[in-house]
Amino acid sequence: MRALLSYGYISKEISGFSSRLSRMIRARLRQWLSLLACVLTIISLKAEGASVGITYLQDAVAKGAVCLDGSPPAYHFDKGSGTGVNNWIVHIEGGGWCEDVQTCLSRKKTDLGSSKLMVKQFGFSGLLSGQQKSNPDFYNWNRIKVRYCDGSSFTGDAADPANNLFFRGHRIFEAIVADLLAKGMKNAKNAILSGCSAGGLAAILNCDRFRDLLPATTKVKCLSDAGFFIHAKDVSGGQHIENFYSQVAKLHGSVRNLPASCTSRMGAKPELCFFPQYVVQTMKTPIFFVNSAYDSWQIKNILAPSAADKSKAWKNCKLDLKKCTPAQLKVIQDYRTTFLLAINRAGVLSSPTKGMFIDSCYAHCQIGKQITWSSDSSPVVGNMKIAKAFGDWYYERSPLRKLDCPYPCNPTCPKVDSESGLDV
Repeated sequence: MRALLSYGYISKEISGFSSRLSRMIRARLRQWLSLLACVLTIISLKAEGASVGITYLQDAVAKGAVCLDGSPPAYHFDKGSGTGVNNWIVHIEGGGWCEDVQTCLSRKKTDLGSSKLMVKQFGFSGLLSGQQKSNPDFYNWNRIKVRYCDGSSFTGDAADPANNLFFRGHRIFEAIVADLLAKGMKNAKNAILSGCSAGGLAAILNCDRFRDLLPATTKVKCLSDAGFFIHAKDVSGGQHIENFYSQVAKLHGSVRNLPASCTSRMGAKPELCFFPQYVVQTMKTPIFFVNSAYDSWQIKNILAPSAADKSKAWKNCKLDLKKCTPAQLKVIQDYRTTFLLAINRAGVLSSPTKGMFIDSCYAHCQIGKQITWSSDSSPVVGNMKIAKAFGDWYYERSPLRKLDCPYPCNPTCPKVDSESGLDV
């Protein structure tokens, strides 16, 4: 009997050991699979040209071209090759603005105000992709990602010594362009200034200046992604975004660096030239606009900012348009109409040098990610994706103006908003 009990005990121990060993093997296998996935991801990113190191412009500090905290400006540079060796894309990062001392002090403690806090490697995708398959028109160009650390869309030129703040966006822009010219952009055959969000606005406001800084023989065009912020009232009937931009312009000393062709026409309110609809009318350089007519940042911050929605009636609607009431959807459709009128009055529809891809996706910034730039999941307007539309326009294969039908007509739009968008 004792032998049988002993045998049963041993059998139970063996079974337990076997079970524990099995769990250990499965755990170790999961670890190895996880590690393998990480390695494959890294390989994939490198193949995409995704891991690009940072360059600090230490020499720019002496010229006063510094971030909010006084640190040097920075960019990431992936050199061109083959037929693209003399072609350049300068893409400006987005990230909102700071309109008063307190918000700028907070901002300088982040990578949007200090190059000391910027990541050393940055992922290149979409327009900046180094893969021919996913970016056939621009994959082998010199591709530069300009980091954004001034808070004024590269328009400011002022300082606040008492708070140790530097508003030097204008100087940063010129210092970076000068550095790139010295590194070969002076021989550019083709050059594009692009940007997303606040960077998309910077691409508009600095487009003609960029043209003037490059050789006359260079073919220069600009691309603004989610940068066509419109001058519109909020849901309370107030002028939230106008007041906000006015504060930004005053704090940063931006007015003297906004396009003179615009400010000379705006009378007592030259700061309104922060709005593209007034700037684009007199621009000389060809420009292409990628934007949603229902830009998620604009809906959240221009149409229904928290300051104009004290009861939070718009909170759910702003997160997901499917949760909007019929009355809210009517307001949003009216906003699209206002947006399209602004595009039209800016001369985009009538100018032979301007192009556009205006979709109906609830999105913000679409050229910097492969999924929206050129993939099986990219939004389509008029049987064309963004990458093809912009490439055809740039190379003048066709004069492109793509306008989507009203929400929610486009089944190719991503199901989830791509950018959360912070309140301003």
